Amino acid sequence: MRRIVLLAGAIVLVDTLFFAALTPLLPHYAHRLNLGKGGAGLLAAAYPLGALVGAIPSGIVAARLGVKPTVLVGMTVVAVTTAAFGFGHVAWQLDLARFCQGLASAFSWTGALTWLVATAPRERRGALIGQAFAFAVVGALLGPVLGGVASLAGTRLTFGAVAAASLGLAAVAAASPAARPDRPQPLSTLVRAFEDRRVLLAVWLVVLPALLFGTLGVLAPLRLAALGFGAVGIGGVWLVAGSLEAGNNLLIGRASDRYGPLVPVLAGLAATVGAAALLPWPHERFALAVAVVLAGLAFGTFYTPGMTMLTHVAEERGLEYGYAFAVVNLAWAPGQSCGSAVGGAVAQATADAVPYLTLAGIALLTLAGLWRSRSSW
Repeated sequence: MRRIVLLAGAIVLVDTLFFAALTPLLPHYAHRLNLGKGGAGLLAAAYPLGALVGAIPSGIVAARLGVKPTVLVGMTVVAVTTAAFGFGHVAWQLDLARFCQGLASAFSWTGALTWLVATAPRERRGALIGQAFAFAVVGALLGPVLGGVASLAGTRLTFGAVAAASLGLAAVAAASPAARPDRPQPLSTLVRAFEDRRVLLAVWLVVLPALLFGTLGVLAPLRLAALGFGAVGIGGVWLVAGSLEAGNNLLIGRASDRYGPLVPVLAGLAATVGAAALLPWPHERFALAVAVVLAGLAFGTFYTPGMTMLTHVAEERGLEYGYAFAVVNLAWAPGQSCGSAVGGAVAQATADAVPYLTLAGIALLTLAGLWRSRSSW
């Protein structure tokens, strides 16, 4: 079990590492390529758009061929596209590399998390998902540091090293034992699962934080840069936020097992309302940095309990876990891309306060709805 936890954690760590590396580099690319907030948002959105396209195919491969082929496809293509991004020098090349890397990441995540949950006892599932997400958060917090290194050492060398690490993990996965599905499950089983409102709630608990993080990942680096932070400083802000979020995921996973997934969700929604409403107002760079850290901690509360809830429902309905985690990618991708692209475009047309306060309002409505109907969940 421990080996599978470490392997799944390492896969999502490396995958998230490259995704988050763009954060401190975004002001650099926006300035060098004259992208503006809308263009910067499109570059940030390309990755989740790729994940959206790869979501259902990754679930089909996992449900029919097994987790190992799914992981191998994902990690190999992640390596190639990560190296390609390092060599890109015009906007369309960077957008395309990010899109293809996002598509591959859908396979990596679906395969890795399905591999983990399929071997986990139900009573420890939340804790193990929390551990996997702690690894992902470590990747997310090291990603901006990697971006800061790339701004100094060059993107070719830096992202080439990440590509090599991805290939190394693919080799480890190839040598690890994994079961194959006894009987291929038709896609119609997944379609019918959406009739269950618990599945819809779990999907929303992935969409909402993706919207929040997508918006934060575009607007906060640009605002921090405008207030005087460089790429390394911005990476440091995300490093602190990610460190706290990683520890928080471990606690949330255990709480989900002990008290049920809904309890941490309600706490996270309350914290998110306050954090999102606070973000537009700091005009001093260190005050904004603190607000960003608090926001990241609040926004990251939903993934572990949402996925724990989804795996419980999948088990009850006899749904392959590969399909369940394909749903996660299907939910995360439009949320992240919409948060990045739409959040950036709306902020450019109006002000940063508009997307932040809109999302705070959405979180408040979600909190009110769940609180009123909590006894039925």
